[in-house]
Amino acid sequence: MRQATRSFTDKLFLILKGIAMGTANKVPGISGGVVAYVGGFYEEFIYSLQKLNLKAFKLLISGRFDSFFSYINGKFLGLLILGEALSYFTVSKGFDKLIQYYPILVWALFFGMILGSIYYISRSYGEWTRNNIFILIAGITIGVGTSLLDPATENPNLIFVFFCGMVSISGMTIPGLSGSFILILLGNYVLLLVDSINAFFDTMIAVMQLDFSWWNDPGHMQMLSILTAFVLGSIVGLISLSHLLGWTIKHYRNETNAVIIGFITGSLGVVWPWKKEVFQLTESGLFALDKSGNKILENYSRYWPEITDSHTWIALFMILIGFLSVYILDHYGNKANPI
Repeated sequence: MRQATRSFTDKLFLILKGIAMGTANKVPGISGGVVAYVGGFYEEFIYSLQKLNLKAFKLLISGRFDSFFSYINGKFLGLLILGEALSYFTVSKGFDKLIQYYPILVWALFFGMILGSIYYISRSYGEWTRNNIFILIAGITIGVGTSLLDPATENPNLIFVFFCGMVSISGMTIPGLSGSFILILLGNYVLLLVDSINAFFDTMIAVMQLDFSWWNDPGHMQMLSILTAFVLGSIVGLISLSHLLGWTIKHYRNETNAVIIGFITGSLGVVWPWKKEVFQLTESGLFALDKSGNKILENYSRYWPEITDSHTWIALFMILIGFLSVYILDHYGNKANPI
């Protein structure tokens, strides 16, 4: 793990990478882990998370905050977390609007980024043995199979929400597996990433206005309980997955890289630009709505583009832009963030 003092430029780019990770984690089909992997700081990220262990807890409760901060590589994690937090109020909200009005072009950009990630990760791979090729195919199969599943119905049970947090955090730690898309499959994307977060923001605004009426609102308190269970599940999942991944990278580096490449390749089905949303229907044939009045996504209907359509060529250009953006990230990551 990199221990050298970071320059101001390194810190700035690390915040920007955190913003990129946060944006990727929020968009269904995109994995923030891909950003870390291509950016050249994936292993430092995993090994830093591994430091969130019993020793770190003892340092924290004993009041040795400087030692705790140094032990967990706090500057690195802090800058990444800062970037991710900023993304939820800035870039990711912009992408939400862009996907709403220009879905094909935005998905084309992401598709190009995934293609670029596959190329630049694969080119530095070691020897492709028969065993590693089998692992690669297994990873691709899991990725493609996940994209073809139909979502479950919303479930606010706190134990299930805790499980959702543990599973969805995989998008941050495992490149190619989208935490947001997993939440869609589990049926709780809107509940956990929209409704509960909106309830939290409303609570913060109310507290600043010295309004505590929300404390007596059962519906509002339920949303805060759901968000708490989700966050706790995410923390447990993040720490446990980081330890597992750290062990596999140390002992089975090529095999781990093979399955990661497989997951990323399999995610191409999720981010395929030319698709139409298919929404859930009620028994009466009407669109099923969530608590916010939004139509509930069931899956996507994919199709081949018309090559004679000028819009198709613009989308292809966006794929190229996405590919080149990964080249820039890869180039800087290998130069500025050696592992």
